[in-house]
Amino acid sequence: MSHRANYARCTFLQHLGPSEDSLDVPWADFSGDSTDRATFDVPTDTPSEPYVEMQVYDVSEFGHEIRLNGESLSGFDIAPGEGWNYWMDTIGTDQIRLGENALQFRRDVDTDDAFVIGTAVVHWKEPTE
Repeated sequence: MSHRANYARCTFLQHLGPSEDSLDVPWADFSGDSTDRATFDVPTDTPSEPYVEMQVYDVSEFGHEIRLNGESLSGFDIAPGEGWNYWMDTIGTDQIRLGENALQFRRDVDTDDAFVIGTAVVHWKEPTE
């Protein structure tokens, strides 16, 4: 069976942090402890090898999480780094599904970390017809 790559781009540009003045990023919308949910459609009931890549700005802690369809991804989701960074995390094949999916980022509220989620891209393979 042949496969092709597919993806969905989710734009956030949201500042997560304990307060609006916790990071000087006037170009990002302050969202508190979690981003809005970004929805995207998957056109196959057999997506394989899914993963998410994201642009993140000024992350200082490891404890933040990525949620797909209300479930946290496993392991460390976002690595710390100064300035802009690009990070990738795998998605379990049971976490992505046919139809509408929702991606969201949540800040670890046990820290004072403040950072920005830029754009995320969810990738998967799907069978060709």
